[in-house]
Amino acid sequence: MRWYEAVRLALQTIRAQKLKSFFSLIGVLIGVTFLIAVVSIVTGMNRYMEDRFANSLIGLNTFMLRQRPAFTSGDVPDDVWRGWMRRPRITYADADFVQQRITTPVTYAKFCSDRGTVTYGTKVAKDMELIGTEPSYFTIKNYKLTAGRPFTAQEVRSAARVVVIGQAMTDKLLEGVDPIGKEVRIGGIPYRIIGTVEKQGTLFGLSLDKFAIFPFSAPGRRMICPINVLDHLIIQASGPGTMVAAMGEAEALMRTRRHLKPGEENNFYLQTSEAALEGWNKISKIMITFLPMLVSISLIVGGIVIMNIMLMAVAERTREIGIRKALGARRRDILAQFVVESATLSALGALLGIGTGILLAFVVRAVTPLPAAIAPWSIVLGVTVGVLVGVVAGVYPANRASKLDPIVALRAE
Repeated sequence: MRWYEAVRLALQTIRAQKLKSFFSLIGVLIGVTFLIAVVSIVTGMNRYMEDRFANSLIGLNTFMLRQRPAFTSGDVPDDVWRGWMRRPRITYADADFVQQRITTPVTYAKFCSDRGTVTYGTKVAKDMELIGTEPSYFTIKNYKLTAGRPFTAQEVRSAARVVVIGQAMTDKLLEGVDPIGKEVRIGGIPYRIIGTVEKQGTLFGLSLDKFAIFPFSAPGRRMICPINVLDHLIIQASGPGTMVAAMGEAEALMRTRRHLKPGEENNFYLQTSEAALEGWNKISKIMITFLPMLVSISLIVGGIVIMNIMLMAVAERTREIGIRKALGARRRDILAQFVVESATLSALGALLGIGTGILLAFVVRAVTPLPAAIAPWSIVLGVTVGVLVGVVAGVYPANRASKLDPIVALRAE
Protein backbone atom coordinates (compact mmCIF):
# COMPACT_ATOMS: atom_id res chain seq x y z
CA MET A 1 0.00 0.00 0.00
CA ARG A 2 1.32 3.43 -0.90
CA TRP A 3 1.77 5.88 1.94
CA TYR A 4 -0.53 8.56 0.56
CA GLU A 5 -3.25 5.91 0.16
CA ALA A 6 -2.76 4.88 3.80
CA VAL A 7 -3.02 8.53 4.90
CA ARG A 8 -6.21 8.98 2.82
CA LEU A 9 -7.81 5.92 4.43
CA ALA A 10 -6.73 7.18 7.87
CA LEU A 11 -8.35 10.58 7.29
CA GLN A 12 -11.55 8.88 6.08
CA THR A 13 -11.66 6.82 9.27
CA ILE A 14 -11.08 9.92 11.43
CA ARG A 15 -13.91 11.74 9.64
CA ALA A 16 -16.23 8.78 10.07
CA GLN A 17 -15.50 8.45 13.80
CA LYS A 18 -15.12 12.08 14.90
CA LEU A 19 -15.88 11.70 18.62
CA LYS A 20 -13.66 8.67 19.07
CA SER A 21 -10.87 10.36 17.12
CA PHE A 22 -11.14 13.50 19.23
CA PHE A 23 -10.75 11.59 22.49
CA SER A 24 -7.85 9.70 20.94
CA LEU A 25 -5.85 12.82 20.15
CA ILE A 26 -6.71 14.89 23.24
CA GLY A 27 -3.70 13.61 25.23
CA VAL A 28 -1.25 14.55 22.47
CA LEU A 29 -3.09 17.86 22.00
CA ILE A 30 -2.65 18.80 25.68
CA GLY A 31 1.01 17.72 25.73
CA VAL A 32 1.96 19.70 22.62
CA THR A 33 -0.11 22.70 23.76
CA PHE A 34 1.84 22.77 27.01
CA LEU A 35 5.13 22.37 25.14
CA ILE A 36 4.47 25.27 22.73
CA ALA A 37 3.02 27.58 25.39
CA VAL A 38 5.77 27.10 27.96
CA VAL A 39 8.61 27.28 25.43
CA SER A 40 7.05 30.44 23.96
CA ILE A 41 6.77 32.09 27.37
CA VAL A 42 10.30 31.09 28.42
CA THR A 43 11.73 32.27 25.07
CA GLY A 44 9.85 35.54 25.37
CA MET A 45 11.02 35.99 28.94
CA ASN A 46 14.63 35.38 27.89
CA ARG A 47 14.41 38.10 25.27
CA TYR A 48 12.51 40.40 27.61
CA MET A 49 15.05 39.99 30.39
CA GLU A 50 17.96 40.62 28.04
CA ASP A 51 16.44 43.49 26.06
CA ARG A 52 14.41 45.24 28.74
CA PHE A 53 15.48 44.16 32.22
CA ALA A 54 19.26 44.10 31.89
CA ASN A 55 19.57 46.89 29.34
CA SER A 56 17.04 49.14 31.10
CA LEU A 57 18.65 48.72 34.52
CA ILE A 58 22.30 48.59 33.48
CA GLY A 59 22.71 49.24 29.77
CA LEU A 60 24.19 47.63 26.67
CA ASN A 61 27.94 46.82 26.95
CA THR A 62 27.89 48.52 30.32
CA PHE A 63 29.19 47.69 33.80
CA MET A 64 29.08 49.47 37.15
CA LEU A 65 31.81 49.97 39.73
CA ARG A 66 30.01 49.45 43.05
CA GLN A 67 30.54 48.76 46.73
CA ARG A 68 28.51 45.49 46.48
CA PRO A 69 26.24 43.65 44.01
CA ALA A 70 23.05 45.47 43.05
CA PHE A 71 21.30 42.21 42.16
CA THR A 72 21.60 38.87 43.90
CA SER A 73 20.05 35.45 43.25
CA GLY A 74 18.91 33.37 46.19
CA ASP A 75 19.53 34.03 49.88
CA VAL A 76 22.80 35.75 50.75
CA PRO A 77 24.36 34.46 54.02
CA ASP A 78 24.46 37.04 56.81
CA ASP A 79 28.24 36.96 57.08
CA VAL A 80 28.58 37.64 53.34
CA TRP A 81 26.11 40.51 53.54
CA ARG A 82 27.91 42.03 56.54
CA GLY A 83 31.19 41.71 54.64
CA TRP A 84 29.70 43.62 51.71
CA MET A 85 28.38 46.36 53.98
CA ARG A 86 31.82 46.80 55.63
CA ARG A 87 33.38 47.60 52.27
CA PRO A 88 34.30 51.26 51.63
CA ARG A 89 31.84 53.15 49.46
CA ILE A 90 32.80 54.34 45.97
CA THR A 91 33.91 57.97 46.27
CA TYR A 92 34.28 60.81 43.81
CA ALA A 93 38.06 60.31 44.11
CA ASP A 94 37.73 56.59 43.26
CA ALA A 95 35.68 57.44 40.18
CA ASP A 96 38.12 60.15 39.05
CA PHE A 97 41.09 57.81 39.63
CA VAL A 98 39.58 55.17 37.32
CA GLN A 99 38.38 57.67 34.72
CA GLN A 100 41.75 59.36 34.39
CA ARG A 101 43.75 56.13 34.00
CA ILE A 102 41.70 53.72 31.87
CA THR A 103 43.16 53.61 28.36
CA THR A 104 40.23 51.73 26.76
CA PRO A 105 37.79 54.16 25.06
CA VAL A 106 34.71 54.24 27.30
CA THR A 107 31.94 56.56 28.49
CA TYR A 108 31.52 57.33 32.20
CA ALA A 109 28.77 58.64 34.44
CA LYS A 110 28.84 59.13 38.19
CA PHE A 111 25.53 57.96 39.64
CA CYS A 112 23.46 58.22 42.84
CA SER A 113 19.75 57.55 43.30
CA ASP A 114 17.01 57.12 45.87
CA ARG A 115 13.23 57.36 46.06
CA GLY A 116 11.65 60.67 46.97
CA THR A 117 8.86 63.18 46.46
CA VAL A 118 8.66 65.95 43.89
CA THR A 119 6.13 68.82 44.15
CA TYR A 120 4.78 71.43 41.78
CA GLY A 121 2.59 73.97 43.48
CA THR A 122 0.00 71.95 45.40
CA LYS A 123 0.55 68.79 43.31
CA VAL A 124 2.69 65.98 44.70
CA ALA A 125 4.41 63.09 42.87
CA LYS A 126 5.46 60.42 45.37
CA ASP A 127 7.89 57.54 45.08
CA MET A 128 9.87 59.08 42.23
CA GLU A 129 13.42 57.94 41.50
CA LEU A 130 15.73 60.88 42.15
CA ILE A 131 18.92 60.49 40.10
CA GLY A 132 22.09 62.51 40.46
CA THR A 133 24.47 61.95 37.56
CA GLU A 134 26.40 63.48 34.64
CA PRO A 135 25.34 64.46 31.08
CA SER A 136 26.83 61.22 29.67
CA TYR A 137 24.14 59.27 31.55
CA PHE A 138 21.61 60.23 28.85
CA THR A 139 23.87 58.72 26.18
CA ILE A 140 24.50 55.54 28.15
CA LYS A 141 20.77 55.01 28.77
CA ASN A 142 19.97 56.04 25.17
CA TYR A 143 17.36 58.49 26.43
CA LYS A 144 15.69 60.63 23.78
CA LEU A 145 14.18 63.92 24.85
CA THR A 146 10.72 64.97 23.70
CA ALA A 147 11.36 68.56 24.72
CA GLY A 148 14.21 70.69 26.04
CA ARG A 149 17.77 69.47 26.57
CA PRO A 150 19.94 67.50 29.01
CA PHE A 151 22.06 69.44 31.48
CA THR A 152 25.67 70.26 30.56
CA ALA A 153 29.07 69.52 32.13
CA GLN A 154 29.30 73.21 33.08
CA GLU A 155 26.00 72.93 34.97
CA VAL A 156 27.42 69.91 36.82
CA ARG A 157 30.54 71.88 37.79
CA SER A 158 28.43 74.81 38.98
CA ALA A 159 25.94 72.54 40.83
CA ALA A 160 23.08 74.10 38.88
CA ARG A 161 19.55 73.35 40.12
CA VAL A 162 18.23 72.01 36.84
CA VAL A 163 16.31 68.77 36.24
CA VAL A 164 15.18 66.49 33.40
CA ILE A 165 12.01 64.56 34.18
CA GLY A 166 10.31 61.39 32.98
CA GLN A 167 6.87 61.10 31.40
CA ALA A 168 5.18 59.88 34.60
CA MET A 169 6.19 63.07 36.41
CA THR A 170 5.02 65.18 33.50
CA ASP A 171 1.62 63.47 33.56
CA LYS A 172 1.33 63.68 37.35
CA LEU A 173 2.43 67.26 37.95
CA LEU A 174 2.25 69.16 34.66
CA GLU A 175 -0.51 67.60 32.57
CA GLY A 176 -1.63 70.03 29.91
CA VAL A 177 1.21 72.41 30.76
CA ASP A 178 4.49 73.00 28.90
CA PRO A 179 6.97 71.73 31.53
CA ILE A 180 10.07 73.46 30.13
CA GLY A 181 11.09 76.32 32.40
CA LYS A 182 8.67 75.37 35.18
CA GLU A 183 9.96 75.05 38.74
CA VAL A 184 9.49 71.91 40.82
CA ARG A 185 10.71 71.25 44.35
CA ILE A 186 12.86 68.28 45.32
CA GLY A 187 13.39 68.03 49.08
CA GLY A 188 12.16 71.59 49.38
CA ILE A 189 14.81 72.86 46.94
CA PRO A 190 13.58 74.52 43.72
CA TYR A 191 14.75 72.99 40.43
CA ARG A 192 14.10 74.33 36.94
CA ILE A 193 12.87 71.78 34.37
CA ILE A 194 15.05 71.91 31.26
CA GLY A 195 14.00 68.67 29.50
CA THR A 196 11.56 65.77 29.35
CA VAL A 197 12.45 62.18 28.39
CA GLU A 198 10.25 60.25 25.99
CA LYS A 199 8.07 57.49 27.42
CA GLN A 200 10.05 54.39 28.44
CA GLY A 201 7.09 52.06 29.11
CA THR A 202 7.00 49.44 31.83
CA LEU A 203 9.07 46.55 33.18
CA PHE A 204 6.94 43.70 34.58
CA GLY A 205 4.09 46.17 34.90
CA LEU A 206 6.20 48.76 36.78
CA SER A 207 6.65 52.21 35.23
CA LEU A 208 10.11 53.17 33.95
CA ASP A 209 9.08 56.83 33.67
CA LYS A 210 8.95 57.82 37.36
CA PHE A 211 12.26 59.69 37.61
CA ALA A 212 13.91 63.08 37.91
CA ILE A 213 17.52 63.47 36.76
CA PHE A 214 19.72 66.33 37.99
CA PRO A 215 23.48 67.00 38.32
CA PHE A 216 25.07 64.80 40.99
CA SER A 217 26.72 67.93 42.42
CA ALA A 218 23.42 69.81 42.87
CA PRO A 219 22.06 70.52 46.38
CA GLY A 220 19.61 67.61 46.09
CA ARG A 221 22.49 65.14 46.37
CA ARG A 222 22.07 65.14 50.17
CA MET A 223 18.77 63.29 49.62
CA ILE A 224 20.29 60.45 47.61
CA CYS A 225 23.93 60.00 48.69
CA PRO A 226 26.27 61.26 51.39
CA ILE A 227 28.62 64.01 50.23
CA ASN A 228 31.60 62.73 48.19
CA VAL A 229 30.02 59.24 47.89
CA LEU A 230 28.44 57.50 44.87
CA ASP A 231 26.16 54.51 44.45
CA HIS A 232 28.32 53.54 41.49
CA LEU A 233 30.33 54.66 38.52
CA ILE A 234 28.71 53.60 35.24
CA ILE A 235 31.16 52.65 32.48
CA GLN A 236 29.98 51.89 28.93
CA ALA A 237 32.17 50.45 26.17
CA SER A 238 31.60 50.29 22.43
CA GLY A 239 31.26 46.49 22.32
CA PRO A 240 31.53 43.27 24.38
CA GLY A 241 35.28 42.89 23.77
CA THR A 242 36.02 46.47 24.71
CA MET A 243 33.86 46.10 27.82
CA VAL A 244 35.89 43.09 29.00
CA ALA A 245 39.12 45.03 28.48
CA ALA A 246 37.72 48.03 30.36
CA MET A 247 36.57 45.81 33.23
CA GLY A 248 40.04 44.32 33.52
CA GLU A 249 41.60 47.77 33.67
CA ALA A 250 39.04 49.08 36.17
CA GLU A 251 39.61 46.08 38.46
CA ALA A 252 43.39 46.48 38.33
CA LEU A 253 43.18 50.23 38.99
CA MET A 254 40.83 49.82 41.96
CA ARG A 255 42.99 47.08 43.47
CA THR A 256 45.98 49.40 43.16
CA ARG A 257 44.08 52.31 44.71
CA ARG A 258 42.76 50.16 47.56
CA HIS A 259 46.25 48.64 48.15
CA LEU A 260 44.99 45.06 47.81
CA LYS A 261 47.61 42.33 47.86
CA PRO A 262 47.76 39.48 45.27
CA GLY A 263 45.18 36.85 46.22
CA GLU A 264 43.29 39.27 48.46
CA GLU A 265 39.57 39.53 47.69
CA ASN A 266 38.25 42.67 45.98
CA ASN A 267 36.52 45.11 48.33
CA PHE A 268 34.48 46.50 45.43
CA TYR A 269 32.23 44.94 42.79
CA LEU A 270 31.93 45.17 39.00
CA GLN A 271 28.25 44.67 38.13
CA THR A 272 27.31 43.55 34.60
CA SER A 273 24.01 42.70 32.95
CA GLU A 274 25.04 39.01 32.97
CA ALA A 275 25.19 39.14 36.76
CA ALA A 276 21.79 40.80 36.86
CA LEU A 277 20.40 37.98 34.71
CA GLU A 278 22.03 35.22 36.75
CA GLY A 279 18.93 34.52 38.83
CA TRP A 280 16.63 34.40 35.83
CA ASN A 281 19.01 32.15 33.88
CA LYS A 282 18.86 29.60 36.70
CA ILE A 283 15.05 29.63 36.64
CA SER A 284 15.02 29.40 32.84
CA LYS A 285 17.35 26.38 32.85
CA ILE A 286 15.19 24.61 35.44
CA MET A 287 12.05 25.21 33.39
CA ILE A 288 13.65 23.99 30.17
CA THR A 289 15.11 20.95 31.99
CA PHE A 290 11.86 19.85 33.60
CA LEU A 291 9.64 20.76 30.65
CA PRO A 292 10.30 17.49 28.74
CA MET A 293 9.43 15.50 31.86
CA LEU A 294 6.09 17.26 32.26
CA VAL A 295 5.26 17.04 28.57
CA SER A 296 6.26 13.37 28.41
CA ILE A 297 3.67 12.46 31.06
CA SER A 298 0.86 13.88 28.94
CA LEU A 299 2.27 12.32 25.77
CA ILE A 300 2.58 8.89 27.40
CA VAL A 301 -1.05 9.11 28.51
CA GLY A 302 -2.01 10.24 25.01
CA GLY A 303 -0.06 7.35 23.47
CA ILE A 304 -1.77 4.81 25.74
CA VAL A 305 -5.19 6.23 24.80
CA ILE A 306 -4.35 6.04 21.09
CA MET A 307 -3.12 2.46 21.50
CA ASN A 308 -6.34 1.42 23.21
CA ILE A 309 -8.48 3.16 20.60
CA MET A 310 -6.53 1.42 17.83
CA LEU A 311 -6.96 -1.97 19.56
CA MET A 312 -10.71 -1.30 19.65
CA ALA A 313 -10.55 -0.35 15.97
CA VAL A 314 -8.80 -3.65 15.17
CA ALA A 315 -11.51 -5.57 17.05
CA GLU A 316 -14.32 -3.63 15.32
CA ARG A 317 -12.77 -4.00 11.85
CA THR A 318 -11.72 -7.64 12.07
CA ARG A 319 -14.07 -8.65 9.25
CA GLU A 320 -12.80 -5.77 7.09
CA ILE A 321 -9.23 -6.97 7.67
CA GLY A 322 -10.27 -10.49 6.67
CA ILE A 323 -11.84 -9.24 3.43
CA ARG A 324 -8.74 -7.21 2.56
CA LYS A 325 -6.49 -10.19 3.18
CA ALA A 326 -8.76 -12.44 1.13
CA LEU A 327 -8.49 -9.95 -1.75
CA GLY A 328 -4.68 -10.08 -1.64
CA ALA A 329 -3.62 -7.49 0.93
CA ARG A 330 -0.23 -8.38 2.37
CA ARG A 331 0.69 -8.27 6.01
CA ARG A 332 2.76 -5.12 5.53
CA ASP A 333 -0.26 -3.41 3.90
CA ILE A 334 -2.38 -4.05 7.00
CA LEU A 335 0.54 -3.02 9.22
CA ALA A 336 1.03 0.22 7.28
CA GLN A 337 -2.69 1.01 7.33
CA PHE A 338 -2.98 0.97 11.12
CA VAL A 339 0.42 2.53 11.89
CA VAL A 340 -0.25 5.39 9.47
CA GLU A 341 -3.75 5.81 10.88
CA SER A 342 -2.35 6.04 14.40
CA ALA A 343 0.43 8.43 13.32
CA THR A 344 -2.04 10.60 11.39
CA LEU A 345 -4.34 10.76 14.41
CA SER A 346 -1.45 11.76 16.69
CA ALA A 347 -0.03 14.27 14.18
CA LEU A 348 -3.46 15.88 13.89
CA GLY A 349 -3.51 16.20 17.68
CA ALA A 350 -0.04 17.75 17.56
CA LEU A 351 -1.12 20.30 14.93
CA LEU A 352 -4.15 21.27 16.98
CA GLY A 353 -1.87 21.45 20.04
CA ILE A 354 0.49 23.80 18.21
CA GLY A 355 -2.42 26.07 17.33
CA THR A 356 -3.82 26.12 20.86
CA GLY A 357 -0.32 26.52 22.33
CA ILE A 358 0.38 29.59 20.16
CA LEU A 359 -3.07 30.96 21.02
CA LEU A 360 -2.46 30.40 24.73
CA ALA A 361 0.94 32.12 24.51
CA PHE A 362 -0.59 35.18 22.85
CA VAL A 363 -3.41 35.28 25.42
CA VAL A 364 -0.81 35.27 28.20
CA ARG A 365 1.07 38.09 26.46
CA ALA A 366 -2.12 40.10 26.01
CA VAL A 367 -3.55 39.84 29.52
CA THR A 368 -0.36 39.72 31.66
CA PRO A 369 2.99 41.56 31.73
CA LEU A 370 4.67 38.31 30.66
CA PRO A 371 5.94 38.36 27.07
CA ALA A 372 5.77 35.42 24.69
CA ALA A 373 7.83 34.68 21.57
CA ILE A 374 7.18 31.65 19.38
CA ALA A 375 10.29 29.49 18.94
CA PRO A 376 10.23 27.82 15.47
CA TRP A 377 12.12 24.80 16.82
CA SER A 378 9.30 24.11 19.29
CA ILE A 379 6.79 23.82 16.41
CA VAL A 380 9.03 21.36 14.56
CA LEU A 381 9.53 19.45 17.82
CA GLY A 382 5.78 19.39 18.46
CA VAL A 383 5.00 17.84 15.07
CA THR A 384 7.87 15.36 15.35
CA VAL A 385 6.83 14.28 18.83
CA GLY A 386 3.22 13.92 17.71
CA VAL A 387 4.12 11.64 14.80
CA LEU A 388 6.51 9.55 16.94
CA VAL A 389 3.88 9.04 19.64
CA GLY A 390 1.41 7.89 17.00
CA VAL A 391 3.88 5.49 15.39
CA VAL A 392 4.91 3.96 18.73
CA ALA A 393 1.32 3.70 19.93
CA GLY A 394 0.15 2.16 16.65
CA VAL A 395 2.81 -0.54 16.27
CA TYR A 396 1.26 -3.09 18.64
CA PRO A 397 -2.35 -2.80 17.35
CA ALA A 398 -1.11 -2.80 13.76
CA ASN A 399 1.04 -5.87 14.37
CA ARG A 400 -1.91 -7.61 15.96
CA ALA A 401 -4.15 -6.77 13.01
CA SER A 402 -1.57 -7.92 10.45
CA LYS A 403 -1.31 -11.36 12.09
CA LEU A 404 -5.05 -12.12 11.93
CA ASP A 405 -5.93 -15.29 10.04
CA PRO A 406 -8.13 -14.23 7.07
CA ILE A 407 -10.52 -17.20 7.47
CA VAL A 408 -11.00 -16.52 11.19
CA ALA A 409 -11.36 -12.82 10.51
CA LEU A 410 -14.04 -13.39 7.85
CA ARG A 411 -16.13 -15.38 10.36
CA ALA A 412 -16.12 -12.44 12.82
CA GLU A 413 -19.41 -10.68 13.34
